[in-house]
Amino acid sequence: MRQVPLSLIEALQPIVNPQPQALAALNERAREIFRQIVESYVTTGEPVGSRNLARILPMSLSPASIRNVMADLEHSGLIFAPHTSSGRLPTELGLRFFVDAMMEIGDVDLAEKARIEAQMQAAASRHTFDSALAEASSLLSGISRGAGVVLTTKVDAGLKHVEFVRLDAERALVVLVSIDGTVENRLVDLPPGLPAGALQEASNFLNARLRGRTLDTLRADIENGRKAMKRELDALTERLVDAGLATTVGPSEARQLIVRGQANLLDDLRAAEDLERIRLLFNDLETQKDVIELLARAEQGDGVRIFIGSENKLFSLSGSSMIAAPFRDSAQKIVGVVGVIGPTRLNYSRIVPMVDYTARVVSGLLDRSR
Repeated sequence: MRQVPLSLIEALQPIVNPQPQALAALNERAREIFRQIVESYVTTGEPVGSRNLARILPMSLSPASIRNVMADLEHSGLIFAPHTSSGRLPTELGLRFFVDAMMEIGDVDLAEKARIEAQMQAAASRHTFDSALAEASSLLSGISRGAGVVLTTKVDAGLKHVEFVRLDAERALVVLVSIDGTVENRLVDLPPGLPAGALQEASNFLNARLRGRTLDTLRADIENGRKAMKRELDALTERLVDAGLATTVGPSEARQLIVRGQANLLDDLRAAEDLERIRLLFNDLETQKDVIELLARAEQGDGVRIFIGSENKLFSLSGSSMIAAPFRDSAQKIVGVVGVIGPTRLNYSRIVPMVDYTARVVSGLLDRSR
């Protein structure tokens, strides 16, 4: 186990600032009591009291002494009592302090690394890179018992084949097959009076010039060679080629959101307020625009990002957390994010390295698929 390095987690500043003097003044005894409260919360979701703490602490302290320390921790804003005479739970501020200053994480063990790589490689080889992303989301969902999420920029991949297929007298389907196996179909309007062989002629013209080019690159090359195209094609077929090139697979920054495992969030509900919290989180996940906006913030730096509860407006009602890490293409450009969304009692120390490793596996697959 090791304390999490600052380079791994670029945490957001909490909305409520802690009292720096109080946090700096936490001695070893107070830190250990606070650690046990957080770890108990992550494991059980239940408040822990002084008597239980006295039994599990590695040091000998009476319940009365523990209660005095807990009072100081509560005054510092790190813990609170959900009910009168109950034990204590960490606040969102306390969780942020724990994650930033105290959390220890281990490496992903070899067996789990092998399983993650094998499942994602199998998904990528059987289907497409998008299938591997869906597999990444499902894997993280299973590991965390939360919802696995993936946000990706729709990459303009190199093209392998283009074909125009007539649907009727006025419309045709443009079939774009990418090197990674992705197939995109788009409709184009046919110019009036188009010759019978023009669709095949347009397909042949484009396929002769593909050689793994992206659609944007192919469009630029043909535009630069406009005079040559006019010599090879008649005016109507030229219009058809232009229509096919204008049929992109979407803007270069179009976003795709994949969410898996929402049902996991219904497990281990303990009270009516838990069910209401999950209902609110489901509403959040359905509002894709806000989820995409939050995940995009995880692209703004290297390493894993942790968003806790009301630090972000998306989770201000549901009291949820997100752990996310970016992945890169072969040019080391960030093109997406993988992560986990769940209750604030996510097992941060276990999930952080899992998300980090999964993001690196996705980057490797993306590099090899291009």
